[in-house]
Amino acid sequence: MDKVFAIYSRKSKFTGKGESVENQIELCRDYLKTHFGEEEAQKAVVFEDEGFSGKNLDRPQFKKMMKAIKDKKICAVVCYRLDRISRNIGDFATLITELNAIEVGFISIREQFDTNSPMGRAMMYIASVFSQLERETIAERIRDNLHELAKTGRWLGGITPTGYISRGEETVNIDGKKKKAFRLAEKEDEKELVKLIFSKFKETDSLTATESYLLEHRFKTKNGKDFTRFSVKSILVNPVYMIADADAYKYLSECGIELYSDESEFDGVHGIMAYNRTHQEQGKATKIKPMEEWIVSVGKHPGFISGADFAAVQNMLHRNQSKAYRKERSHTALLSGLLKCGKCGEFMRPHMTKRINRDNELTYYYSCNLKLRSKKSRCNGKNAGGNEIDKKIIEAVKSLDLSGENYFASLKKTLSQNGIEKNDSESEAVKLQEEIEQAEKDIQKLVGSLTDSGGAEKYILQRIDELGRKVSNDKARLESIQSYNSKPFDRINAVKLMKDLIKHFANNVDKLSIEQKRLAVRAFVKEVIWDGEYAHIVFFGGEYDDSVSNTVKTTESPDENGIFYPSGTHRK
Repeated sequence: MDKVFAIYSRKSKFTGKGESVENQIELCRDYLKTHFGEEEAQKAVVFEDEGFSGKNLDRPQFKKMMKAIKDKKICAVVCYRLDRISRNIGDFATLITELNAIEVGFISIREQFDTNSPMGRAMMYIASVFSQLERETIAERIRDNLHELAKTGRWLGGITPTGYISRGEETVNIDGKKKKAFRLAEKEDEKELVKLIFSKFKETDSLTATESYLLEHRFKTKNGKDFTRFSVKSILVNPVYMIADADAYKYLSECGIELYSDESEFDGVHGIMAYNRTHQEQGKATKIKPMEEWIVSVGKHPGFISGADFAAVQNMLHRNQSKAYRKERSHTALLSGLLKCGKCGEFMRPHMTKRINRDNELTYYYSCNLKLRSKKSRCNGKNAGGNEIDKKIIEAVKSLDLSGENYFASLKKTLSQNGIEKNDSESEAVKLQEEIEQAEKDIQKLVGSLTDSGGAEKYILQRIDELGRKVSNDKARLESIQSYNSKPFDRINAVKLMKDLIKHFANNVDKLSIEQKRLAVRAFVKEVIWDGEYAHIVFFGGEYDDSVSNTVKTTESPDENGIFYPSGTHRK
């Protein structure tokens, strides 16, 4: 189906004069006729909302138009004037960004705004600047509220730190209204674990050594997982554990932190509460903000690491930063992120040596990550020769046989979004669209409530973040379903494509860069499992030739999805 132009018109009240929806539509058609021809002007689809305000995008015909855009039926949106779309600069900038991402143009005939032109793109960026200004204004209001909250020393919720539990306490204000506040209380077993971690780090002066000790003695995080250097460090740098004593006051003052408690409140009993300490962005790891941006006060909870000890640990971490752990990187290793230890299931990482092999190559080997981290106390699997195993994997891909039905079955299952039927997926698409619209409404309401939230910003921001992730995930899923429904699986072309890729790979592998080789191998190989003697290849379906030498061994029968698993491994 050919894409067409969408004409959008809106007016808050019906008047029949001036810029009525009918006049707007005719002006837009005239513009299309002049610039794109009579045929395009007549084919244009009209969406008109009359009696709706421009303060937000919650309008029936506008939503219908956006659905047509997401269904890839629209090439560009045309309107008479910018404010016909929205009077909210944030909504407008978001819309322009979304249209630009899916390569749909936007034209406003009154302002000569056309995102296909340099001037139009410039205006788009200007709109984005205003949107950013709006977000920064909201952030400033949030910070003002955090200043007030800091004076109370309250726990605002979120992930409770190891060593504490969160308890709700109800209070009644002078108006008789009940309010619920939270405070941290000690959790004895976790408290002792935190004290052990601080003690062990001070003793070893090493995150890696502390991690190895915790792994060897099988200590777990509060989520039941093995400790890593990063989870250890997240505990060591959290000021919530620091006792508010004279040393703490001195340390925080010297760090240039904004303190909202007098020196007299550092009583040697309570802990420290730090607000505005982290930066959280959807899809990215949480980052610690510079200390100058923190808002700190004495909390209502007990601390259990002295100010002197906490300051000493921070100085040690800072001193060690220049020689901090760095993952060893090999510029030639092929199987990073694919090769797993058959003994414990952890990934195996490449490590370079200074030796040269007979082919005049610098040699490297793969070693189990858990083996290294636990100093062999949790796994003692054998290392794998990197140069040899990588070459064997390449040979295995080059000799992959696509003629069997198993490969076809697996390929079809992958391309059909986990095997959902079309009728089922259409129902799911309708439900997802409804959920996306509802979540976006909820986000708008929550953002509007930030400025009058009575100290509940942390919960509101957390909920906004949760809804934002849901919208992102739902949109990705919806796009996948729509793509699947519009493109039926073509067995002949799919298998032909894969065969052509393998042939091209086999003929040109020596010319490819290591990054290109990695990408090519990942197109066919799900994972490789090293049992200390053989490398078992797990393909995304397909037959495998047993004639490969004993460094690489084939797997046994495929599962119901056409995927091969090595003998003796667990099938999920």
